[in-house]
Amino acid sequence: MTLPDDARRRTAVTLATAHPSDASATGNPALTSALAIAVIAAATLAGAWFFQLVLEIMPCPLCLEQRYAYYLAVPLGAVVALAAARGAARPVLIAGLVILGLAALANAGLGAYHAGVEWGFWQGPTDCTGPMVDFGKAGSLLDQLDKVKVVRCDEVQWRFLGISLAGYNVLISLLMAAVAGWGVARAAKV
Repeated sequence: MTLPDDARRRTAVTLATAHPSDASATGNPALTSALAIAVIAAATLAGAWFFQLVLEIMPCPLCLEQRYAYYLAVPLGAVVALAAARGAARPVLIAGLVILGLAALANAGLGAYHAGVEWGFWQGPTDCTGPMVDFGKAGSLLDQLDKVKVVRCDEVQWRFLGISLAGYNVLISLLMAAVAGWGVARAAKV
């Protein structure tokens, strides 16, 4: 027996309202992955600000650069999730997830570079790992420089289980990239 089109639609709506979890997150991988990325990025930023403001572990210049990907991932992940919830075109959702994945991979690379600087595998940027330049008797300039505390990129300020914050950034960024990759693969099949 074949139902007319309006009866099929009513049946689909009834099934979707009876099992809303089937109609939302699990049935929409772009929504699930974009929302997960936005939440992971927001939690990571909250943790970074907690370390900085509460525990007074000041970030070095490389640490601050590693936050850029999270500052991108929170709003972009939310926009992609909203677009997925509203039924945006699949190519648009996939493009958003690809951008999120590439940003996370680039951030994992930056975090790995920073962790390598901390372990002494290679030289870091001169603005936070090089020798301090002596300006001589420059009067008030020298007084101002005495008041400035430079946070060095090659000195680990905090470790847990032998991994620094830069190392945890690599792991979190790789997780976000994997979630984005899962979302792209699943959204392409739907």
